[in-house]
Amino acid sequence: MTPELTTDRLRLRALTEADTDAVVAVFADPEMSRFFAADFSDPAQARAMVARRLAYDGPEGQGHWVVEHEGEVVGVAHLRPSSELPGAVAELGYYVAAKHAGKGFATEAGRALVAHGLTTLGLPAVWALVHEGNAASLAITQRLGFLDVGSGVHYGDGHRVLVALPTAHGRPHHIELWVPDLARAERSWGWLLGRLGWREFQRWPDGVTWRLGPTYLVVEASPAMAAGPHERLRPGLNHLALHVATRAEVEEFAQGGPGWRPLFADRFPYAGGKPHYAAYLENEDGFEVELVALEHSGDGDAFTQPG
Repeated sequence: MTPELTTDRLRLRALTEADTDAVVAVFADPEMSRFFAADFSDPAQARAMVARRLAYDGPEGQGHWVVEHEGEVVGVAHLRPSSELPGAVAELGYYVAAKHAGKGFATEAGRALVAHGLTTLGLPAVWALVHEGNAASLAITQRLGFLDVGSGVHYGDGHRVLVALPTAHGRPHHIELWVPDLARAERSWGWLLGRLGWREFQRWPDGVTWRLGPTYLVVEASPAMAAGPHERLRPGLNHLALHVATRAEVEEFAQGGPGWRPLFADRFPYAGGKPHYAAYLENEDGFEVELVALEHSGDGDAFTQPG
């Protein structure tokens, strides 16, 4: 399903067959086809292009949109697996009718789709291929924060290859856990985080931290701690959920480890519902972690919380 997106001035909704005539009108000006191998000012070629877009069958949340302003279709856009770049990476495209050029509509639509890809869909990157002669579109990618990583022959001509990457904005800076016994906590957390690629970052008499990228986790036996043992079923922290690269690694974690015992083993690996392939562990201090495979089948039931 291609979701509807809105901005201050625009509505981006899934392309439908009923939009064909409106999209043909968007491309009626020959200037719109200046950087294409095809001439979409020819209505037959434009209709064939719309038909190809309507035949899209790709990942959930990606696809093709029409761009509306005050109820008028002013352009089309897409975020879908690239046919030109390896690895089926997500490629962004945006086209606004020549009569609406200079109003910022392409930038506004592009920004919404990049945010949708990187934030809502959690894509590792969004790519764009822009014809080397298309100065206006290259300027848009600059405004959207794309990085120019080179050039190549794509779609039959020279294109700049650009990529937008997630930023740290709004992401966790650090997570702090207060524990009753530092040595015991360090034994369990050090083993788990070390297996996941975290590295020791800081240490002081009452605590230690591990870091992965810009985020770090603090384990501290603070002298200011007011309560006794951690209880994950009380208000507060229930569990931490961390990505794991493969299902095979999740299966290894599901056996437990130093200071950790399996939870919900009778429902492994779908205690959280299909296709959520995960292991759940609890350590000696009552902290729970959920280890979720990045590999998934993409089918099955919606996620449910096991408790």
